[in-house]
Amino acid sequence: MVLFLDAQNRVLAQEELFSGTLTQTSVYPREVVKRALHHNAAGLILAHNHPSGVAEPSRADEQLTEVLKQALALVDVQVLDHFVIAGNVAVSFAERGLMGR
Repeated sequence: MVLFLDAQNRVLAQEELFSGTLTQTSVYPREVVKRALHHNAAGLILAHNHPSGVAEPSRADEQLTEVLKQALALVDVQVLDHFVIAGNVAVSFAERGLMGR
């Protein structure tokens, strides 16, 4: 899920961009950049679920977030946070200090 935000961090749109299987999903940075430009977004917040029931971000989650941050930075779109959700638990990358890497 992606929340696209304006320059004042107001929600412009929300979209489910990708869906996957029980254990994996393919995420294409190009598609996220295209949608951000479509909405003329200044920032965005990412979210995805872990069907396993464990909300701990994986190393792959951290790597994907970094790739998306780099791709979106090229078009002046800031990634403000990434949430991993499992059941009724949500883990924020920003709260964990994982967004500054």
